[in-house]
Amino acid sequence: MASDPRVDTYIESRAAFARPILHWIRARFHAAVPEVEETVKWSHPFFTLGGRPFANMAAFKAHVSFGFWNRQDNETGKEGEAMGQFGRIGSLDDLPGATEVERLIREAAALMAEAKPARPRAAPKGEAEVPPELAGALAADDAAAAAFNAFSPSCRREYCEWIAEAKRPETKAKRVAEAMAWMREGKRRNWKYENC
Repeated sequence: MASDPRVDTYIESRAAFARPILHWIRARFHAAVPEVEETVKWSHPFFTLGGRPFANMAAFKAHVSFGFWNRQDNETGKEGEAMGQFGRIGSLDDLPGATEVERLIREAAALMAEAKPARPRAAPKGEAEVPPELAGALAADDAAAAAFNAFSPSCRREYCEWIAEAKRPETKAKRVAEAMAWMREGKRRNWKYENC
């Protein structure tokens, strides 16, 4: 896969000791898993597989670190010493050999391929059914109706559900009156909690 120019920029902007380490780590990922993709997330170079985070690397003032996203599946014994699974890397001598690192990368990629796929996003909810009490009040009040129609579907749903869940007719009437007053002011259902 082609390299990301943002990763090039990141590497070239780091301290002189870190550049060869970052280039070496990057080369190991591309050698071990050719389909790996590069990106930048949270201001650090990331490697992704199938659009999912796979590994990252970072350079600091005195050390470099890198590790796998699913770190619990890829233990090296140096966890906790620094970000990632290989401790504080001050030189290439602090890393295992190229063959060992590439083996670990391939193992991590295989574990990631076995992992269950991401849960699909829930389908958006449809438009809420407006309770008859609210529909009648909105028909009689143009200002409140205009505000109600300008709200997002989720805001309209909150008002509709709040009124529909009232069991007693007097509670529904009270909620409709309160909702109409708030809508005339352009307020959403939970406006009291917006600035908490």
